[in-house]
Amino acid sequence: MSEAQVKNYLKNLKIETPSWGYANSGTRFKVFAQPGVPRNAFEKLDDAAVVHKLTASAPSVAVHIPWDSVDDYGSLAKYAHEKGLRIGAVNPNLFQEDDYKLGSIASPDPRTRAKAVTHMIDCVEIAKKLGSDALSLWFPDGTNYPGQDSMFKRQDRVFESLKQVYQAMPESMTMLLEYKFFEPAFYHTDLPDWGTSYVHCLELGPKAQVLVDTGHHAPGTNIEYIVAFLLRQKRLGGFHFNNRNYADDDLMVGSADPFELFLIMFEIVSAGNLAKDVAYMLDQCHNIEPKIPAIMRSIMNVQEATAKALLVDQPALTSAQESGDVLGAHAILMDAFATDVRPLVAEVRQELGGEADPIKAFEESGYQKEINESRASGQSAGWGA
Repeated sequence: MSEAQVKNYLKNLKIETPSWGYANSGTRFKVFAQPGVPRNAFEKLDDAAVVHKLTASAPSVAVHIPWDSVDDYGSLAKYAHEKGLRIGAVNPNLFQEDDYKLGSIASPDPRTRAKAVTHMIDCVEIAKKLGSDALSLWFPDGTNYPGQDSMFKRQDRVFESLKQVYQAMPESMTMLLEYKFFEPAFYHTDLPDWGTSYVHCLELGPKAQVLVDTGHHAPGTNIEYIVAFLLRQKRLGGFHFNNRNYADDDLMVGSADPFELFLIMFEIVSAGNLAKDVAYMLDQCHNIEPKIPAIMRSIMNVQEATAKALLVDQPALTSAQESGDVLGAHAILMDAFATDVRPLVAEVRQELGGEADPIKAFEESGYQKEINESRASGQSAGWGA
């Protein structure tokens, strides 16, 4: 692929940032508060606008309800538009209330299931007001002990609950169904893997797509295979990009294993047109690193991994694969991965109106000092806020 073609592909790569990524977040043990973090959804959009301005590749922001609840969602959508942004996926919260102790949509209590379904349908209505076309779902459901509940019946409850939400969605909206192989339940998880999510999506209909969180796998899991399979089935709805060393560490994407990210993006670009209709979103926990630079670094990591994937000599690779040249095929991938694409990606950002070095530009802008001072009073937004 020529340099001009690579640039054109990269200019079409848009990465959604999470509203909660700008706020205080941490581990299950401690949240280290930082100065200048947003105090509400509008200030989260202010920070997201800075990220988009400098990277020129982050035009949408995912929101979490009720963390980002406001009195007037129309005004929030308008504010986003004024900032050069739009609202992306709406994420219902089904894991922070006592009622969900035994699960949400799989709970044995019909009242709890009804509460969870009502919240998700409310989020569908909120999404309409925000101009969002995606409902992103993750559930904490599972059991802590053998015999606690019927795993068979819980799958029925999961499907029946999802079906009610699916039927409440407009045709233009996509349901993104996330999975996680463990946690917080100790014995079993109701949506533990891509296969379970995939089967539910098949039963629900074409508006239901699998959401791959790159951290929600056991160490050694071949995520690029999962991506390739779901692309072939036209059921890959999107990503929650992050990285992990053990499981669900929520590190910055590409930080612990940049080669894995390269291989994932290679499968995507090989499918053509950056796999049209796949949503690229960040879902990370910036606990000790500064929020805005961390999000920009994550975007840069995805851009660079994608550029390397686009530089793979596809005709030569196909020839090597078809002739059984194992080492030759591997070398073609490694040559692309070893290419320094940073100057190329910097040019793309500049041509889009962003900065060659977004992090340096941010440091020189004085924005962090400004928000440290202007947001010194009031309640900072954070995990669970």
